[in-house]
Amino acid sequence: MTEAKRWTVKCQDPLDGSGDVIIDLPTDLLASFGLSIGDVLTIEVIEDAIVLTPKSSDSATP
Repeated sequence: MTEAKRWTVKCQDPLDGSGDVIIDLPTDLLASFGLSIGDVLTIEVIEDAIVLTPKSSDSATP
């Protein structure tokens, strides 16, 4: 089993009225999970934490 790590990041409003948020993930966080720009993540809220999980490349849609 993989031990979970907790990171604190800031959510940014894109100021476009969409209600969306932008979350800049630190480079060291991306590198530690072997992720790069363009990878697709799923998002869940579990016990007051936002959990991001990489989607497999064969299930990602363009």
